[in-house]
Amino acid sequence: MCIGIPMRVVTGGEFVAQCERHGTISPISLMLVGPQEPGTYLLTHLGTAMRVLDAEEAQAIDNALTGLAEAVEGRDFEMLFADLVSREPELPAHLRTE
Repeated sequence: MCIGIPMRVVTGGEFVAQCERHGTISPISLMLVGPQEPGTYLLTHLGTAMRVLDAEEAQAIDNALTGLAEAVEGRDFEMLFADLVSREPELPAHLRTE
């Protein structure tokens, strides 16, 4: 299983951007997404941008990653999954009998 990490572009070039997450800046390849403007959020994996994210989706992914770490440590994490806690699970369309 792969885990994508949301990062924000600080400075970008044609093929590589300097991206930030929680105060750490790392070089990220832009070969799959093309040049990006500073402030753009990217889903990254192993130093490569996989796709562009909007700020809301980047925050939801970051919350989920933080929630997993909190759960492993035995701390409260439910507030980091607020978008899931307050809704009923939905069956995929192909499993519905309606």
